Amino acid sequence: MRKDRRHQWVIGNWKMNGSLAVNAALFEALAAHRSSRGRVGVCVPTPYLTQGQRGLGASEIVLGAQDVSAHVDGAYTGQVCASMLREFGATLALVGHSERRQYNGETSIEVAAKARAALAGGVTPVICVGETLSDRETGAAEKTVAAQLAPCAELIRVTGVGLIFAYEPVWAIGTGKTASPQQAEAMHAFIRDEITRFSPDARDASILYGGSVKPGNARELFSQPNIDGGLIGGASLIASDFLAIVDAL
Repeated sequence: MRKDRRHQWVIGNWKMNGSLAVNAALFEALAAHRSSRGRVGVCVPTPYLTQGQRGLGASEIVLGAQDVSAHVDGAYTGQVCASMLREFGATLALVGHSERRQYNGETSIEVAAKARAALAGGVTPVICVGETLSDRETGAAEKTVAAQLAPCAELIRVTGVGLIFAYEPVWAIGTGKTASPQQAEAMHAFIRDEITRFSPDARDASILYGGSVKPGNARELFSQPNIDGGLIGGASLIASDFLAIVDAL
């Protein structure tokens, strides 16, 4: 396994933040940045996809959504399907983010269905997994993550390297706590072994770390053998911080 064969990513997740005025300055700063160190994406609230499509323009930064429907179309009020996202330039979509699992009751089976629908609609899913503090303290972290990955087994077998995964320990999201580089690397190695059981091609899939990544800790995290970049929350709302994390790849 060689890290230089895998795509390195930094993907921002704005969550439910932003305004037209604030976004304009942020998109401008992102679009002006030049980096050859990896791939960069930003997942914005759905109402701002049009602004993102225009604001990022011809830059190399990839636009993404924070969720996607498991359905192609139909009577699903409030949901947005992959083909709609594509019309607004989005080619990434987060699926299974811990906040969706926690606040919206999404199951791992539903997450797998969303990932399949995203791919079918031409959108690359970023499949999020991660354990709670209780899971980690009781020694159940790997069991929890394995159970979250299991419904994606067939999708991984078919798609392999075409997927992106993100490990986000729930206890380190928005708390200021961060898994140590050694803790994060151990789980990333476990995830890589799990997905490789489903498909040998998946060994070269990108696995990102998400959990209070900041300019000060990004370089050490990203230097770990199985960490291929980051899924960035709060720091993605501050252009200088986000771009410093991009440059840490």
